[in-house]
Amino acid sequence: MKMNKTQKQKLVDELRDKLGTANALYYTDFTGLNVKRMTDLRRRLRKAGVEYIVIKNTLALRAVNESGLMSERLKGPTGIVVAKDAVAGAKVLSDFARENDSRPGIKGGLFDGKSIGVEQVKQLANMPSREQLLAELGASMQAPLTTFLGAMNSMLTTFVGALDALKQQKDAA
Repeated sequence: MKMNKTQKQKLVDELRDKLGTANALYYTDFTGLNVKRMTDLRRRLRKAGVEYIVIKNTLALRAVNESGLMSERLKGPTGIVVAKDAVAGAKVLSDFARENDSRPGIKGGLFDGKSIGVEQVKQLANMPSREQLLAELGASMQAPLTTFLGAMNSMLTTFVGALDALKQQKDAA
């Protein structure tokens, strides 16, 4: 189905608006994925709060450039992952590719307005999740407090023991 100029501009505007709220954008090559696998990929991404868009490369490039970001020229079939949580999007893509013979292939992307390569997307995928980092931060903040509480409890126990020994000494005299 052939689209007219206004329909194309509407698609570009919608994508540009989505890009305005996203922290990361990943380009993928979905060649070799059948409908069932594509549906599964979209479902997993949606569950992680990430959107997967398939649009003509020229329209995608126009939307990216109109949003103030600069991108390289896209070639071949391209799916765009638009993520507010950069790590979650990269994790889902990486896990799915690992299970499906490296498909979809990651072409690169944009992270915080800067172009990134395949290796950087993989590094993002290997990072711990936000929740895990917050849990580790909480544990590291709790450890010194726990140690301090143990030391105070020990001092209090020693003090009570000394008072008890003094009382017994006075009672004996």
